[in-house]
Amino acid sequence: MILVGLRGVGKTVLLNRIWEAAGDEGFKSVLVEAHEDKYIAELLIPPLRQILFSLDAQVNVSDKVKRGLRVLSSFIKGLKVKISGIEFSIDPEPGVGDSGDLEADLGELFVAIGEAAADRETAVAICVDELQYLDEKELSALIMAIHRINQRNLPLTLIGAGLPQIVGLTGRSKSYAERLFDFPPIGKLNEQDSASALQSPVRSNEVEFTEEAIQEILRETQGYPYFLQQWGHEAWNIAKNSPITLDNIKAASKAAIANLDQSFFRVRFDRLTPREKEYMRALAGLGDGNQRSGEIAARLGVKPQSIAPIRSSIIKKGMIYSPAYGDTAFTVPLFGAFLLRSMPD
Repeated sequence: MILVGLRGVGKTVLLNRIWEAAGDEGFKSVLVEAHEDKYIAELLIPPLRQILFSLDAQVNVSDKVKRGLRVLSSFIKGLKVKISGIEFSIDPEPGVGDSGDLEADLGELFVAIGEAAADRETAVAICVDELQYLDEKELSALIMAIHRINQRNLPLTLIGAGLPQIVGLTGRSKSYAERLFDFPPIGKLNEQDSASALQSPVRSNEVEFTEEAIQEILRETQGYPYFLQQWGHEAWNIAKNSPITLDNIKAASKAAIANLDQSFFRVRFDRLTPREKEYMRALAGLGDGNQRSGEIAARLGVKPQSIAPIRSSIIKKGMIYSPAYGDTAFTVPLFGAFLLRSMPD
């Protein structure tokens, strides 16, 4: 399963809850976050090593677990991966997982771990956040490895989370990915759930929002969980008495927008090059929703082909995505309004 949604909708929170639930159910669970500048093998080796050692520490000796440790040693040596602070002196399993080809070796490693887990009558859950940061080869290797596990019916599963482009990336990587994974969409909350997210915490302290206050927050936040949390936080700090009123929310909006501009939005904006910022500002200037690539180019006064590399670079940074062929949209809700404030015409 791969959770799919924009920034600020709660994918990471849900993934953490799934990871915790897996542990509560007796799974050996792994939680890692993909990075643009870190190899997937470097992220997976330490927790997978820990899992195999925990399986090996059980009372009875297991040849499957011993083999899993040897295959992990082969995997490390084959890919020449160095993990700081980890010494791994176990002899490798010759000819298994040691080719140096990630697509071949990761599958061998997952099978060995799945067999070890089956032998110990347990299961392994690998949770990976920010999947869109994996390069094509890494994503392909991960999908192929899970496919092998699925074919052998071994007790190992992958739960991931990523921005909307991950659906297209997995499909282009391996055609069978659409059959292998579920892609539940995680989006903004409806009006009822948004109101509940605001009212429930304050009611436990004998405080209420007025209906007008709730409607103003929904108008400002559009129901996105991260922003609901920010507006609720600011409103709680500003209001002196119950109920929290429309006037309180208007003051809270100024504080919330200022804080978001300085942190949530700014940290993403500062990762962009000057040309990328110009592209993003042109996208924002066209209004909310999906925009055609040709219209963005026209606003910049250039041909669409000339800015295609810039668009690709921003997509890789996780700032925009393509909801349909030739369309472009922000992955960060309300980011367009931030750009209009930060880069006026």
